[in-house]
Amino acid sequence: MSVWFSEKDIVLGQPFLREIDRGLAKSRTGLVLVTPALLKRVDQRGISDKELSELLARDLLIPVMHETSYDELRRVSPLLGSRNGLDTAEDSMTDIAMKIAELVTVEEDLAVAVS
Repeated sequence: MSVWFSEKDIVLGQPFLREIDRGLAKSRTGLVLVTPALLKRVDQRGISDKELSELLARDLLIPVMHETSYDELRRVSPLLGSRNGLDTAEDSMTDIAMKIAELVTVEEDLAVAVS
């Protein structure tokens, strides 16, 4: 399993949007930490909106709510707000990380079985 994170994996001098595009193309699962700041960025139709659109189009997105609610998310993105996800108000970050690890492990096992 590998994790691609734009802020870590795009080195200085690389074309930002093209590298994000490459990362999205290789992704099997996308996690989005939904915060009040993200809701503002998505509503402004910037790069966050483009990333979100691509992941939603391929049914790859798992929202992780933090300091916001599904009602607030649905006002900005009804499609993302309709996804089953995780919430830091209900689970600790440790529990959330364990649930994500279990999901990714199951997906890897399925990919190996299908190959």
